[in-house]
Amino acid sequence: MKVSLSWLKEYVPIDMAVSDLADALTMAGLEVEAVEDRYAHLETVVVGQVVEVLPHPNADRLKLCRVDDGTGIVPIVCGAPNAAAGVRAPLARVGTRLPDGTLLAKTVIRGETSEGMLCSEIELGLGLDGSGLMLLEGDFQPGLSLKTALNLFDYALEIGLTPNRPDCLSMMGVAREIAAIQGVKMNPPVFSLPDAKGDIGALTSVTIEAPDHCPRYAARLLEGITVAPSPYWLQDRLRSVGVRPINNLVDVTNFVMLETGQPLHAFDFDHLAGHRIVVRTAADQEPFTTLDQKARRLSDQMLMICDGEKPVAVGGVMGGLNSEIEDSTTRVLIESACFDPISIRKTSKALGLNTDASHRFERGVDPDGTLFALNRAASLMAELGRGRLVDGVIDEDCRKSGTLVLSLRVRGTNDLLGTDLDRDRMAALLESIEFKVQDKGRDALEVRVPSFRVDITRPQDLMEEVARLSGYNQIPTTFPVLPAQGTTPSSMMVRRNQVRDILCGFGFSEAVNYSFISADSCDRIQLDADDSRRHHIALLNPISEEQSVMRTTLVPGILEAAQRNIARQQNSLRLFEIGKVFLPQSDVLLPLEKEMLVGLWTGRRATAAWHTRETACDFFDIKGTVQGLALALGIPSLSFSAVPDGQCPYTRAGHAAQIFHDGRVLGIVGEVDSEVVNTYSLKQPAFIFELDLEAIGRLASDSKQMTPIPRFPSTTRDITVIVDQTIESGVLLNTVAQFGEKLVEDLYLFDVFAGDPIPAGKKSVSFRVVYRSAERTLEDETVNEIHHHLTHRLITEFGAALPV
Repeated sequence: MKVSLSWLKEYVPIDMAVSDLADALTMAGLEVEAVEDRYAHLETVVVGQVVEVLPHPNADRLKLCRVDDGTGIVPIVCGAPNAAAGVRAPLARVGTRLPDGTLLAKTVIRGETSEGMLCSEIELGLGLDGSGLMLLEGDFQPGLSLKTALNLFDYALEIGLTPNRPDCLSMMGVAREIAAIQGVKMNPPVFSLPDAKGDIGALTSVTIEAPDHCPRYAARLLEGITVAPSPYWLQDRLRSVGVRPINNLVDVTNFVMLETGQPLHAFDFDHLAGHRIVVRTAADQEPFTTLDQKARRLSDQMLMICDGEKPVAVGGVMGGLNSEIEDSTTRVLIESACFDPISIRKTSKALGLNTDASHRFERGVDPDGTLFALNRAASLMAELGRGRLVDGVIDEDCRKSGTLVLSLRVRGTNDLLGTDLDRDRMAALLESIEFKVQDKGRDALEVRVPSFRVDITRPQDLMEEVARLSGYNQIPTTFPVLPAQGTTPSSMMVRRNQVRDILCGFGFSEAVNYSFISADSCDRIQLDADDSRRHHIALLNPISEEQSVMRTTLVPGILEAAQRNIARQQNSLRLFEIGKVFLPQSDVLLPLEKEMLVGLWTGRRATAAWHTRETACDFFDIKGTVQGLALALGIPSLSFSAVPDGQCPYTRAGHAAQIFHDGRVLGIVGEVDSEVVNTYSLKQPAFIFELDLEAIGRLASDSKQMTPIPRFPSTTRDITVIVDQTIESGVLLNTVAQFGEKLVEDLYLFDVFAGDPIPAGKKSVSFRVVYRSAERTLEDETVNEIHHHLTHRLITEFGAALPV
């Protein structure tokens, strides 16, 4: 809400500096976000006195003026007919930016130098006269600031209102708050209606068919109206708060709305079929063209203002193109109504129309202020449009409730706020903003809530008013009593932080994404039709289509994060995210919340340097990350098994593995499928892992075991066997480990080969076995015997063969 200081002064005397006023309003709950000097563009405009006027040698309509600007004589090229020696006029110096955005610079006009500009009223935004120079009457010294000479000091305050304060969406509402701050009375505008003739009831009528949507509708009629530009004072008032003037009738409706907070609408009465108004809901898919010239389809829940045949406005949102005020309009019907806030809010959102009227109606307007605003507008229109007011007013009032009366407990208020205010002080604070208060005993006040405070519905709301009016900074600061003994963090929190530290140590960066994703995310990562992760929990009121359901997997979020980074030329990424997924449960209302871990690696394995080449990362890098994480968490016996080709939703077939511990699946690791890579526009291979963090946390161990450093040397032997392509190398290693040979200290794979001379369907697998004894140095005969035994068992169990 934007308010003008000079406009506010029409309703309340303000004797505070603008900075103090801004602070006071903020502390009263009306946060002032910005203060703007309305005449800042006049800082470089001074009083100039024309010393001499000569004809322009190269232009008949231009003159050469020599102007005294207080520091010397400057040449000005001017075309104003009233430019003459001796006159004083505003002189805009070089560097001045005019209201239309023009930046003045030293220039040459038809061969003559001009160092500034002598201005008219309209060029400075100080009037409507553009026919000649703005002549300054008075003994002003040349060089005097125009702001000082004309006493042009005004400020516009931008107030960030919370949705529960619709009463302050008006000049009178803000003035009421300033009056309470200063301890003075607010002066509402004083006006009178002109003499009226005729009978409005004989000319028009109003029928409310949807009282739930429109509890009150009032109207007045004017005849003989002349549509013309508004006078300067009205245009200046509108411009001071950022509203563009249109014509005298439309400007009056905007002026009264800004003044009172009551939106109005003016209909061309001669365009209303049957010369009557019908308030009803629209038919489903009913077509209507609004003032912005857009054709719309309405629903049966939207309120329409209709004439005898057709809709003429979307109630509380925007008028129609078929009844707008035109230059030829002579009869005007003024609408002032009260609409249901919920209905207007739904309509505004459904149509994508957020207007000044809907902004106020959807927060609630004063139902008792309907007639005041209507009469105020009728008085101004009759004056500015030189029209005649038709006698009488139509006021269809379907409201059932009366004045709200609440009981306020003094002790309960002080207990809640931590204050020590007495009953009289609370009563005075509420009365300062026009609440009616009666004493009902030592500890009780009976409070009548004014109709313009539609946000006050319960005693706690009154307590909030007492708090802000007494001053939030006056409430004493208290601190909660905290035990000296701290609490032990949960084991899951400790494990979560430990995982973060480990992955950050591996060079990964943490990503944080919303728990809401798009409903088509499962399609984008190619989940099977029967995958349980396709069953989402939909949001009732989503922010957007891209955030309409709760996530069942972290994979879409990490891929979108990678997409955003790669689009910004960050091509080498190591990202991880820890977060919850939300899985629906058939027999329980609330979803199962499961904490997961996802990681992604794409781009370079390491940054290129003089001693390293730039190489791309691969599957074994991301697999090594998972193995390193498990090792750091103290999780032994982690194993990997290839995912069957038909069970790879978002990973590449033949390049993905399931992660196991004691036969239980913990997650998946692999290369992202090329189709998914293209869907997310990654443009390069990416590798991903997804783990059940809760299961990882339960398996992790903080205990450390130490073994002495071996005293005796180790020795190694290699085993190479030829096995079927379907046998995983990891199975061979696990089998050897399970043989339980005590002298086997370690074993690892170092080569896999397929192709000539290896038979088709076979592969050669080579791994190294490390032997060591803690008691003696091993002899070759002993090691050879054990090694031969291990090789024989492998050949027997897997039908393997030794290379020739």
